[in-house]
Amino acid sequence: MIKLLLTAFFALFVLFLYGPMLAIFTLSLQGPDGALTFPVRSFGFYWLGQVFQEQRVGSFVESFQRSLWLGLAVVAIAIIVSVMASMAFRARFKGSLALFYLTISSLVVPGVLISLGIGITFQVLDIQTNWFSSGLGAHLTWTVPFAFLIMLGVFNRFNPYYEEAARDLGAGEVRTFQEVVLPLILPSLIGIALLGFTLSYDEFIRTSLVSGQYNTLPLEIFGMTTNVTSPALYALGTLTTLFSVTMIAVGFGAYKSLSRQ
Repeated sequence: MIKLLLTAFFALFVLFLYGPMLAIFTLSLQGPDGALTFPVRSFGFYWLGQVFQEQRVGSFVESFQRSLWLGLAVVAIAIIVSVMASMAFRARFKGSLALFYLTISSLVVPGVLISLGIGITFQVLDIQTNWFSSGLGAHLTWTVPFAFLIMLGVFNRFNPYYEEAARDLGAGEVRTFQEVVLPLILPSLIGIALLGFTLSYDEFIRTSLVSGQYNTLPLEIFGMTTNVTSPALYALGTLTTLFSVTMIAVGFGAYKSLSRQ
């Protein structure tokens, strides 16, 4: 009896978790006469193609490109900063504890306050806010602390004897990092890249006040919810989900490939 109840509870949990996604997928696969609510009138891929067409207000394609480039820039910067910072924290230095808490404090502060603060700072400095400048900074306040914490855990378990052996064989600091440290931490960097890209790609609150004239994809979707009255929004949800799953599959494949080496 207990096993049956636990099974039923788990089934309800899975339905609660993935039910909305299944509803979105179903409503996106409709013909030209598709509606925003059930029942489904006809089956087809019409609205999946409409995503790539110009909408009444805004454009899904252009906002997706902005989110894509922004996510890639966030990943690159987060990896570089987190690796350098975590390697520096391997040796205790004066003020390291205060710097550590300052780094992760942005994870505690509400995102809307960070977005507001960045927007005010740009206004005081008379700099125009934009998705690739102030928006990038807002995303880094969210992604870099996570990447830093992950790399800090990686280097806490890192065996320093590998580096000492490389130096004993005559390798310099740069060569030791390239040929010893980097291959060992590369699987972790793939994980950071996936996490950082996901956090940036989905970020709404921290971008809301600093994106400038052009919207990222989450802002564009939010703005279109009151204007686009077609299943195109559902089709966009389906395509972005497939895109995310593809990114995860590529990252997992790269991780498995590197783990075998």
